[in-house]
Amino acid sequence: MSYVTKVLSGTCPKCGQTKVFKKKGNPLLLEMPVMHENCSKCGYSYHPEPGFYYGGMYMSYALTVAEMVAVFVLGLLLKVNFLNIFIGVVVVILLMSTFNYRMSRLMWLNLFYKNENEQ
Repeated sequence: MSYVTKVLSGTCPKCGQTKVFKKKGNPLLLEMPVMHENCSKCGYSYHPEPGFYYGGMYMSYALTVAEMVAVFVLGLLLKVNFLNIFIGVVVVILLMSTFNYRMSRLMWLNLFYKNENEQ
């Protein structure tokens, strides 16, 4: 399995059978995603050490900036005024916050998993 399919599937990086997150979260209800502690099939720990996901914040930042730039460029192409572009950026950031949280943690978790069989 490639890195991208592992991240997008949201499953355990070791066995690929169970989901990493219990709840996906909902930005409209102010619910954050909740992760399992370990994989129920293989026992792989999703929290290998304290502070492991601090680096994932940089990935979340990169996703957020990419979304902001995309909305800004789309607004410019559609000749929308800057106030409406700003409002669009804020709305997109709020709606995508839980998605960015999940994807950044999954990217970080899969980045540091090395399977013995894969070289």
